[in-house]
Amino acid sequence: MTDGRKLRGQRRRAQIIEATLAVVRRDGAAGVTHRTVAKEAGITTSLTLYYFATLDDLLVAALTSVTDEYTRRIRELIDADPDPVVGLAELIAESAGSGRERALAERELSTLAARRPALRPAARRWRENVAELARTQTSSSDAVAAVVALSDGLCAAILLDDDPTPDHDHISAILRAALS
Repeated sequence: MTDGRKLRGQRRRAQIIEATLAVVRRDGAAGVTHRTVAKEAGITTSLTLYYFATLDDLLVAALTSVTDEYTRRIRELIDADPDPVVGLAELIAESAGSGRERALAERELSTLAARRPALRPAARRWRENVAELARTQTSSSDAVAAVVALSDGLCAAILLDDDPTPDHDHISAILRAALS
């Protein structure tokens, strides 16, 4: 395969994944079919099937796309942020602002993993990344588990609340309390 064809294929996959996320944001995960994604992307259904043979393949790729971004962001916090807990609090707070739609799609797809095992490895990555960050702050496995659970719960609460500007300091304080 020539480099041009490979690049076009990668772009097409990315286009289909973004269309899948757009459908999830608009209609929820239940609205995702090859047909609805193809319509959103402006391509044929057979083309979505060429790149993603099953619905699970499509959903896994969409969730992986979101978790890849969260992984990158948390990795930056671990590697470069002088206070990664504050950075994590800011990332969690984004669930109410500019990152709301993406966080909502991730949350819905992650919850769907309880019923669709193919999604579970991608769904677990957020929790694994938060645990890795927490381990930079404590050696207590209980504290790490508490930070992971709090991060999940805080994201869910923010998505359910109508407050568009959650208090970063309050979120940081909650996370720090779990670490102590």
